[in-house]
Amino acid sequence: MEYYVNEQMKHLNLLTSELDKAYHEAALKLGLSDSVMLILYTLCWCEGECLLGDLTSSASKQTINSALRKLEADGIVRLETFRGRKKKVRLTDKGEQYVKDTVYPIVRIENEISDSWSEEEKNTYIELTRRYLEAFREKLKEV
Repeated sequence: MEYYVNEQMKHLNLLTSELDKAYHEAALKLGLSDSVMLILYTLCWCEGECLLGDLTSSASKQTINSALRKLEADGIVRLETFRGRKKKVRLTDKGEQYVKDTVYPIVRIENEISDSWSEEEKNTYIELTRRYLEAFREKLKEV
C-alpha cells in the first residue's frame, strides 16, 4: 500500500501540530491544563459567560466536565440553570481576576500578532482556514 501526502500538506500538518504544541506549552506555563485553558479562553471571548454546550473541543465531555468541577470548586466559575435543562457557565468575580492573570496574556499575544498583519492578510488567513475546514468536513462524509 502506498501512502502519499503532498509537501504542502506535510508542512500544514506540521505547523498545525506545532501551533497546538505552543498553546499546550502556554497553558502549562500558566499552570493550567489544556481543558481548563479552553474553558477560560472560551469564557474570555464570550465576555464571561456561555452555554455549557459552547465549550466544545477535541477533549471529551468527561474531561471538560472534570475541569468545570475543579473550576467550580475553586470558585472560578459557577454553573447556572438556563432555559430548562440547559446550563450556563459564568465566571465569578474571582474567576474574572483569574482570567486576567492567565488567559489575557495569551489574548494580548494573539492580538499583537494579528495587529501586525494587514487586513488583507488577516482576511486571507481566515478565509482559507474556513474553506479548508468546510471542505475537510464535506470530504469526511464520503469516508
